[in-house]
Amino acid sequence: MFRFAVSPTEPLSINSLRIALLNYIVAQQHKEELVLRIDDTDKELNIENCEKEIQELLTLFSIGHSRVIFQSENLKYHQKMAMQLLMQKKAFSCFCSQEKLDELKEEAQQKNTLYSYDGFCATLSDETVLNVNAPFTIRMQKPTENIEFSDSLQGSVNHTPDEIDAFIILKHDKTPTYNYACAVDDMLYDISTIIRSSKHLLNTTRQIHIQKALGYNKVIAYTHCADISCDIKEANSVKYLIDEGFLPAAIANYLVLLGSNAPKEIFTLEEALEWFDINSLSKENLTFDINKLKEINKQHIETMGNMRLSKIIGFADEDIGKLSKLYLNNCSTIKEIKAKMDAIFAPKKPIKKFKDEFPVLKEALEKAPYFENFDALLNYLKQETQFDLNDSTASLCYILTGNESGPSLDEVYPFIKNYLGEIVK
Repeated sequence: MFRFAVSPTEPLSINSLRIALLNYIVAQQHKEELVLRIDDTDKELNIENCEKEIQELLTLFSIGHSRVIFQSENLKYHQKMAMQLLMQKKAFSCFCSQEKLDELKEEAQQKNTLYSYDGFCATLSDETVLNVNAPFTIRMQKPTENIEFSDSLQGSVNHTPDEIDAFIILKHDKTPTYNYACAVDDMLYDISTIIRSSKHLLNTTRQIHIQKALGYNKVIAYTHCADISCDIKEANSVKYLIDEGFLPAAIANYLVLLGSNAPKEIFTLEEALEWFDINSLSKENLTFDINKLKEINKQHIETMGNMRLSKIIGFADEDIGKLSKLYLNNCSTIKEIKAKMDAIFAPKKPIKKFKDEFPVLKEALEKAPYFENFDALLNYLKQETQFDLNDSTASLCYILTGNESGPSLDEVYPFIKNYLGEIVK
């Protein structure tokens, strides 16, 4: 069983979406179940409706999952297993104040050494613990030897006891920490494969330490994927990209393409199932390129059905879909194309540079009969206005499209001729 774990403490990022896509692809390839886990134990930091938005976005990207698991619903298991660890002396109660812990961190920083808990509370007797009337956390005992695991991309991963440390598993309010909740939940749901970000390598080692302490020795297949660095803060949000007019299919295409040995640049998620190899992904950190995404998005729009494109923009006419594609030389997103279509159908106000031509041309167009082709309309306008018109006249282009430049009017006209009365208003 695969799992995609995501926290509702922040909007869905491109890194998280990529991990979700990779989990979905590999789960489909192995014909195994994929569950969505909402890591919602940190109630104070959870963003209202974030979990709902995440699920809606995953649905938008056709990332199917068999069920949704809320980590907070497993609190009784987290606490029960923590008691087991305490009873077996594999964990201990820690009464150290935050001030003391901050001192240890500052001391390590001054010495330029790795911070680790000094183990003071690990040596307290049971009698002392019982007599201490103060808030406490529960910490894992520091392992006595290195912990090693195999990763399909990173190879052999090895961490020392000092790197793993005696970390907290239950906080003062007796809710679980991230690593502890993850370790227990992966046991509860018998997760067999974990695909996650490379930033979690040390977390994985700590989770293995917890599971071994609980007597769980199942070997889980791990793949820790390279992260995507993004210099454009807003573009790190999946919702932002959707709102900006990037198609889910294009975003998925780009994120799966990053670091992979794809046989072609443009593909669907279904096509990726045939050739994608998780073990051949690049281990190097990846860079988000908004211009590359725009190029891919443009190609997905180009191959989209004309009626579907028209409906996405807010119409239901195949001609509007065809018209929209004429603007792909200068537009690369649905938002940009919709702005062009809105400009065509918006009321046109006279502008200074066309103050003489505008009212005359507009009146002639309002009175014009139906013409099948643009040349016939142009000849009519020349006769009615006595203007020296041709298909590059900026004033005519402005009245018909809302812009002074763009695709040639003889290309545009076949798709707007039935709307002329609505456009010239």
